[in-house]
Amino acid sequence: MSTSYLRFDKDSPELQTLVAWWRSLEDNRGDRAELRRCGTLAEVVFTPSYHRLRQTVCRYGAVHDEGLALVAGLAAKVKNNALDSTVAEQMATGKGDSARVGGLRFRRLLKVKDQEELYTAFGRVIALLGGSVNLQSMAQSVYFWNDRTRKQWAFDYYSKAPSEK
Repeated sequence: MSTSYLRFDKDSPELQTLVAWWRSLEDNRGDRAELRRCGTLAEVVFTPSYHRLRQTVCRYGAVHDEGLALVAGLAAKVKNNALDSTVAEQMATGKGDSARVGGLRFRRLLKVKDQEELYTAFGRVIALLGGSVNLQSMAQSVYFWNDRTRKQWAFDYYSKAPSEK
């Protein structure tokens, strides 16, 4: 018996579910505010809106609860789903030659291994990006936060911000 896992690939049913859930937060501002106030992943898990998302995406595969809490908590901070580039590329682009997320902060983010610490650090990055983030790229990256993801981020970031080396 094989187990399927969530992917958050473009046009995957779990991504479509996430985007629909994220859009529903616009109509349920209390749910969005509750999620934005969460300081830890445990607090995210204690919210009913997280469990609505979890129950829906469970249909598409096995759920890594802490990873999904990370996605849900961070998605609540996103104001605009910017589809034009990956999250790492968005961090690298800015006005003129400077990146919106500086090289030092980016390298510190890549060193994060703990999901709780990633929740705090990436929440700050979303603020630096003005709340405009590629939801699919963010969800896939933080849900599967590992060495492979961090390497891909480094390639994406430095291809757009070579001056930040």
